[in-house]
Amino acid sequence: MRALLDAHSLIWAAAGDRRLSQTALATISDTGNQLFLSVVTAWEIAIKYSNGRLDLPGLDVADYVTSRVTAFGLHVLTIELAHALRVAELPLHHRDPFDRLLIAQSQVEGLPIITNDPHIARYDIEVIW
Repeated sequence: MRALLDAHSLIWAAAGDRRLSQTALATISDTGNQLFLSVVTAWEIAIKYSNGRLDLPGLDVADYVTSRVTAFGLHVLTIELAHALRVAELPLHHRDPFDRLLIAQSQVEGLPIITNDPHIARYDIEVIW
């Protein structure tokens, strides 16, 4: 299975947080799965860290994200022109620019998103939770 992690799923998985559902945990833990971290998710984490809305466990944001990419064997999904342009086709269920780009990537790449965000679930994508 191929799947795209959103920010809280990555953070909760890395921290062993019990808020991560059993289905999400099983998907992330299965080494046979191909998991992706979008550059947009790294950007979101960096912004939240820099404005004090996110504490990271003793690491700066670059070390945190790169170490999680390595630890979970994640593939980095870059932002392509097709992803950016797909955002214009999305209904305005909500206006979070990070989530909207992540949703567009999910649609273009055919990747379900591992998330518990109810706003994301309103879009025409597969959600794993």
